[in-house]
Amino acid sequence: MECREVWSAIASATPLTNLNVWNSVTTSTKKLSPRTRLRRWVTMETTSGILLMVAAALALIWANSPWREGYAALTETVIGPAALNLDLSLAKWAADGLLAIFFFVVGVELKHELIAGSLRKPREAAVPVFAAIGGMIFPALLFVIIVLTMGDPSALQGWAIPVATDIAFALAVLAIFGRGLPRALRTFLLTMAVVDDLLAIIIIALFYTDSIDLLSLLFSLVAIALFGLVVRSRKPYWWLLIPLALVAWAFMHDSGVHATIAGVLLGFTVPAKIVHGEKEVRTHVFDDAVRPTSSGIALPVFAFFAAGVSLGGEDSIGSVLVQPVVPAIVIGLVVGKIIGVLGTTALITKVTKFRLADSIGLRDLLPIGFLTGIGFTVSLLISELSFPDSVHTTGAKLAILIGTALAAIFAAISLRWDSRLARKRDMNEDGIPDKNRALIDGAD
Repeated sequence: MECREVWSAIASATPLTNLNVWNSVTTSTKKLSPRTRLRRWVTMETTSGILLMVAAALALIWANSPWREGYAALTETVIGPAALNLDLSLAKWAADGLLAIFFFVVGVELKHELIAGSLRKPREAAVPVFAAIGGMIFPALLFVIIVLTMGDPSALQGWAIPVATDIAFALAVLAIFGRGLPRALRTFLLTMAVVDDLLAIIIIALFYTDSIDLLSLLFSLVAIALFGLVVRSRKPYWWLLIPLALVAWAFMHDSGVHATIAGVLLGFTVPAKIVHGEKEVRTHVFDDAVRPTSSGIALPVFAFFAAGVSLGGEDSIGSVLVQPVVPAIVIGLVVGKIIGVLGTTALITKVTKFRLADSIGLRDLLPIGFLTGIGFTVSLLISELSFPDSVHTTGAKLAILIGTALAAIFAAISLRWDSRLARKRDMNEDGIPDKNRALIDGAD
């Protein structure tokens, strides 16, 4: 069975993002080539989460070792043509360049879910959409309240740091510790993550763009439009798509809008419905083609360059931890997400006719709330946009690592607790006995 056939089996069983068909294709994948097996392994949720953790751990160890100057020198190494305004440090290339690949996958995923996936029916998507919105508003409010109460208004520009969710980490924790819980819980988390990603993209575009070069932006949009025409053509040749994507990214970077937005817009151009009589939608095909690079290279390399918080010299851990931005981010990620997700869901299901999906109860959203508190990738990106060369940068990054670790630990504990409790026949209390009781088997 070829890789694309494996993906077809996966896609036919679940939405685009649901890759939990490992057991059903294990026998077939034994016949796959080593390269295809590697691609399949890299895109597994547990693998992508582990790669992120390993990259972050290596960066932290190196940045706080006797060889920390080597890490700093590596991150600050500048490469690229200055004539094109692309003479960037390696850390900047990771944040603006490699992360655009991740955001392309996000764009493809968003397009599919809006057209053919979990967000195509507003009534079914209503509860997780509102939960995601609440899970972003409350962390931001807590952040603002804490930094103002502790007397550091200069840190207010970091209000968006605790609103983001790292879906790779979150799904890895759910896959490992959520065995025995309803599969619908995973779909709920994925729907929330899609909305979270969309809102985070809007926040980056609106609040972290200082000035815009309209001509460069226009050229970028033209390149994106041309990419869209090619990607919808009968034969979308890679040797046309890649140069157009690079041109769109370069002009977006030069325009002043964060370059990752180009990745999202390029992803949005990929058709989410069958074209030219093909057997599978191109959002599946492009996700399958690009996700291994995103999960196996782009995200880990970004994590390596972004998570290397050095706590030596003036930035001792004691001096960093007393910064108001630290408790603001940690509490925002761990507490704000819980309040936002649980509180919004409880309110929506009580005052409206909207209900949770079949087999999910309100108690199941406690671990989901903790899972959404795993910020990491997008939170680290927003911290760099919020505090470039600032005294808050180290504190913000350390807080993200602490908050993410606490949220992951609490999520793991609450997932195991929830899985051990007896489940009612009507968990979502809609008056109809639950029918879809498929369980997470941990093979994601």
